[in-house]
This record gives sequence, C-alpha cells and structure tokens, in this order.
Amino acid sequence: MEPDSQLVAQCLRGEAAAWEELVRRHTRRVYNLAYRFTSNRQEAEDLSQEVFLRIYRTLASYRAVHGEFTTWLTSVTRNLLIDHYRRTRRDRLTDSIDEEGSPAEHKAAPGRRPDESASASELSAQVQHALTKISPELREAVILRDLQGLDYREIQQVLSVPEGTVKSRINRGRIELARLLTQMGVTGDRA
Repeated sequence: MEPDSQLVAQCLRGEAAAWEELVRRHTRRVYNLAYRFTSNRQEAEDLSQEVFLRIYRTLASYRAVHGEFTTWLTSVTRNLLIDHYRRTRRDRLTDSIDEEGSPAEHKAAPGRRPDESASASELSAQVQHALTKISPELREAVILRDLQGLDYREIQQVLSVPEGTVKSRINRGRIELARLLTQMGVTGDRA
C-alpha cells in the first residue's frame, strides 16, 4: 500500500486513481469526526463532502515534512467543522463513541449477541449525552484522543495549542465525562 504522501504527489500530477484511493482511505475518519460533532447523519455526509472538496482544492498546501497526512486532514476537517458551528451557532456532538460510527451499526456487529448490541447502543447514547454536557474545548480534545486515536503531538498540531494544554484538556475532559457518567448511573464495568 502506498503512503498517503505518495498518493498526494500522484494527485498533484493529475492521477485520478490516487485521489480516489485517498478519499477511500479517509472517508470513514472524516465522516466519523463530522458525525461526532453534528449528531446528524445527513449533515455529516454533507460536511464530509465539503471537507473533501476543500482538501482537493488545497492539496498542494500539504507538506509531508510538517506531519502525517491524517493530521493535516483532521486539521482541515476540524476547521471546517468550526466554521460550520459558527455558521449554525449550535453546539452538538456525536451519538456514538464507537469507531464504527452510528448506533445502527451495533446491531450488525459480527459475533455480538443482540443483548450485547443493545447494551453497546445504550452505552453509546449515554456517553453521547454526557459528551454534550462538557465544554467544547474539553470535548474536542477527548474526541481527538479517545475516539479518533490521535497522539498528543497530532492533537497539538490540530488544535494549535501547547502539548501541556492538550494533556490537561484530555485529562479534565475524561474526569468530567466520568463524573457525568457516574451521575447517570453508568458503572465502570460498562464504560
């Protein structure tokens, strides 16, 4: 499999297949991030398309020496989501903590009993509800670390804040999330 930076170079040379591969590789990441911020499937799909249009138009500005393509992609996605938030003036978030996406996907999980799927969907809904109660800056840090799997350096680049601030926001966000989940009656063996 070719590295993303090589695919970017091929895209810049006009190779359509390379662009298709980049989109295929990163559609789920972009969609999941958009869905976590909007809690709306259609809106997340629309925003994902906007992200890829923006990526296509600004692809020449990506520099591999400054970091991984996924970090740059996440930063572009985040900026578009912030723009969207400012336009709509709403503060919404995901209904799924699961990397798979929406709760509807839980029922189709292979090897999972129906009661496990229902429990996972219920837990996802509870976590979603708790996430909407914490501040946007803490929520964003927790999403990028715990849901998107970015490392501290990548989050620092995406958020444009010092690494200490990243760690502090993640820690405070996790503590606040745990407190809210405890208040909601979610036990440690389920969370």
